[in-house]
Amino acid sequence: MKTFLKVDDIGPLDLAVKEALEIKKDRFALESLGKNKTLLMLFFNSSLRTRLSTQKAAMNLGMNVMVLDVNQGAWKLETERGVVMDGDKAEHLLEAIPVMASYCDIIGVRSFAGLTDKEADYSENVLSQFIEHSGKPVFSMESATRHPLQAFADLITIEEHKTKQRPKVVLPWAPHPKALPQAVPNSFAEWMNAANVEFLITHPHGYELAPEFVGNARVEYDQRKAFEGADFIYAKNWSAYAGDNYGKVICTDRDWTVDTDKMALTDNAFFMHCLPVRRNMIVTDDVIESERSIVIPEAANREISAQTVLKRMLESL
Repeated sequence: MKTFLKVDDIGPLDLAVKEALEIKKDRFALESLGKNKTLLMLFFNSSLRTRLSTQKAAMNLGMNVMVLDVNQGAWKLETERGVVMDGDKAEHLLEAIPVMASYCDIIGVRSFAGLTDKEADYSENVLSQFIEHSGKPVFSMESATRHPLQAFADLITIEEHKTKQRPKVVLPWAPHPKALPQAVPNSFAEWMNAANVEFLITHPHGYELAPEFVGNARVEYDQRKAFEGADFIYAKNWSAYAGDNYGKVICTDRDWTVDTDKMALTDNAFFMHCLPVRRNMIVTDDVIESERSIVIPEAANREISAQTVLKRMLESL
């Protein structure tokens, strides 16, 4: 596997999940696979779970790991071609990428959406340049439009906890004080559409995701109706995608907060969230602290999704 950006890159999901669960049984079984191989992790944005889980996954496979916070520990990087570099950016990605690639075998990149220019965000300019100019396997640690390591971990978690062959999975929008990217809901929708689940998305009018990510999912604007009979509730906020509202907060209605009243409509559903979570905005304390909350096992599975991806990339070298 040379790139890992989207669900199609992982191949058949049943085989990917089976492989991940085998890795979870003994995460050090292949610790010689990455001997004398180096992972470079590049962060253009902040991280907690992605940084720690991916680094741990690489260490489980015996890899050397280098971590660079681009905006704090390096020269400021210009990402656009044709720019007169007379400002505060001292180095261009076109030079930086091949230099960094010469020090490693696999590259992980994390770069968020700017949320001001939809076309620029959805072109994935930063990530695509690493793929084009590094000559090394590249995987996304979250980009402007997707977070595949999170979505893979989410699927693993659902497979571990489901009690039905085809569970009902609901992705509800929830309020947040800041404008957030669509990357997590985009990827979750993409992966759930490819999985053997009944998948619904519920949100206020104006929060429709890009059609290519909505796919065949049913969109229900009545949150309470969407929750009925659900087996998994995956709460998440995202900013508006459509038209002139791109990247904006157009609703802060607290009626969309996930609480015990709404969870009571489900079939004793598990509560999921990618974290970090704004308590009593996204979800109430009693729901996230309940025995049906699986946000911690979900976060722990980030190590497993990352290790599965790194294993496949190492095998392709």
